[in-house]
Amino acid sequence: QVELVESGGGSVQAGGSLRLSCAASGYTYYRYCMGWFRQAPGKEREEVAVIDRDDSTSYADSVKGRFTISKDNAKNTLYLQMNRLKPEDTAMYYCAASYGLGKPWVYWGQGTQVTVSS
Repeated sequence: QVELVESGGGSVQAGGSLRLSCAASGYTYYRYCMGWFRQAPGKEREEVAVIDRDDSTSYADSVKGRFTISKDNAKNTLYLQMNRLKPEDTAMYYCAASYGLGKPWVYWGQGTQVTVSS
């Protein structure tokens, strides 16, 4: 049984930082492409950052230079370091896994809320 559990969300003022974590059980990270997504109320889900099996990364334009995705294969944990947060970053954040870049996201966590106040 594959399970992803996010943590690290919370409330922060604009300009602050948070680090999200996504712990996995039931499989090992190095076999999967991993991603962070977010969804704000009334908006479509947005891909925020992706890290592939070779550790190559990609980011949404809205977070480039502010967010960093990384993983610790030994700990089976995915991270999203979020700096210089803005009110528009407020959303529920989810981690997900796929069998490769460009393939469907097949495993999802339950989400962690991030709220940024101005």
